[in-house]
Amino acid sequence: MSNLQFLIILLLSPLLQGIIRKMKAYAQGRVGPGVLQPYQDLARLFRKDMVISETASWVFHATPFIVFLSALAATLMVPVITANAPVLAIGDIIALLYTLALGRFFLVLAGLDAGTAFGGEGSSREATVAILVEPMMMLAIFTAAVAGGSTKLSVISRSMHFFDSPAHVLAFAAFFVALVADTGRIPVDNPDTHLELTMIHEGMVLEYSGRYLALLEWAHYMKQMLLFTIAVDLFFPFGIAGGAAQSVIFYAVKMLVLAAAMAWVESSRAKLRFFQLPSLLGGAFVLSLLSLITFVMLGR
Repeated sequence: MSNLQFLIILLLSPLLQGIIRKMKAYAQGRVGPGVLQPYQDLARLFRKDMVISETASWVFHATPFIVFLSALAATLMVPVITANAPVLAIGDIIALLYTLALGRFFLVLAGLDAGTAFGGEGSSREATVAILVEPMMMLAIFTAAVAGGSTKLSVISRSMHFFDSPAHVLAFAAFFVALVADTGRIPVDNPDTHLELTMIHEGMVLEYSGRYLALLEWAHYMKQMLLFTIAVDLFFPFGIAGGAAQSVIFYAVKMLVLAAAMAWVESSRAKLRFFQLPSLLGGAFVLSLLSLITFVMLGR
């Protein structure tokens, strides 16, 4: 069963996106689209023809497949409903983060490759956010790794407990901000807009259409659910070592709670101006650094 648990993220990641949209709509007093709308969007995009820029090179054509496969490869390293990752030999947080970084790198290149101003703007902003987010995420996860005595997520999830130290709380706070930034949510980015002054992720994929855009959107949904899963594995690991039915129930509840928290943050916060992001992300980086220092000083 552990070898097939990556299918949960592969198949249910659009559903998680639909649930977040529905919760966000309820919080804003709207009906909103159905929770299955992301599946319908993906099916529609796979059926549509593609319009490709004349200046596009092989990078533009290869990026959707690289981004999708890198997200899929990352899901193989993460335990979902059992404490064992599908591929234990490479289930390492360092390999995981660099696999995700590979997809981000090619997505930034593809935004520049199309030769449009919006693509270049989105790529520049994405690179800036990545510089601020990745060290913060690495430090938060490294605190959990030091506490667990291993860099393998399966080992960490077995050894971690629910908020058993101040370092744990600080690391989770930093990781949650990194999760918001890395998935392109408010207040860092607005996933519902196409305005050139606010978009980051949308700017890089603006020239994509058809099945290429479908692969990129699906990869984005997978990455979001993957980061949610890492958060519950590291900071809320209860239930993951139980029976199959118990693990599935605990996992579903934890994902719904995290989705509700994400919807609440998006509904209660306004989009920050881009030059204000370093203050938010820099503050979260300090939290992650403090979590590591606190663990070293307190020993837990």
